[in-house]
Amino acid sequence: MAFSNNVRPDRMPGTINGNPTTGLCEKVCIQVKKVFDACIRQETLANTQITLTSTVPEDVTQPFTYQSAISSSSKGEISNLVITPIPDKPGCSRVQFDVSVPLSVVFTDANGTTATGVSSFTVSRDLILHIPQASVIPADIEAVVNAVSTVGSYVSDATFSITICLTVIVKVVTEVELLVPSYGYCYIPPCQEFQQEVCEGFFDLPLFPQ
Repeated sequence: MAFSNNVRPDRMPGTINGNPTTGLCEKVCIQVKKVFDACIRQETLANTQITLTSTVPEDVTQPFTYQSAISSSSKGEISNLVITPIPDKPGCSRVQFDVSVPLSVVFTDANGTTATGVSSFTVSRDLILHIPQASVIPADIEAVVNAVSTVGSYVSDATFSITICLTVIVKVVTEVELLVPSYGYCYIPPCQEFQQEVCEGFFDLPLFPQ
């Protein structure tokens, strides 16, 4: 594999030093996260209350006027995790947990100053997922989150009631070492610097009339 379209002939899959008949270069052991199962859920949550824990700037005056909110990280914090094997579904378990979604909130204060605040909200999940058998290195449950909101109103005491669009991707992952075929190292091409070519086209003209 090579980045972009800058593929060197001697790095094409199935070749060594440009010879397409020699096959793979080697077998290599790589350390990666293996995904055993995953699922996605997208939903609209109305009347969700969020409270600011800090603001920038700090000296803001209530009441506030809500503007928008967006997730400040794609990593959801999982808590209260309970995994219960399902007897009549071999390899599957009931997975219950809460996931906290971090938010960056934009608002204006009573003086018209635009400010940002830190907040979060929590949703619960009760899912059926494939959980691998017990091992020395156990499987982990991870959540990838993305949230955005443009509708909301101020309640009181730095608290808003908002409508938020939420995406949560849940993954069952384990850090493993895999043996994979290799075609050698990737070719990384030189960076191409951006230049404003003011004479582009002019220098391509023939020197003399044709």
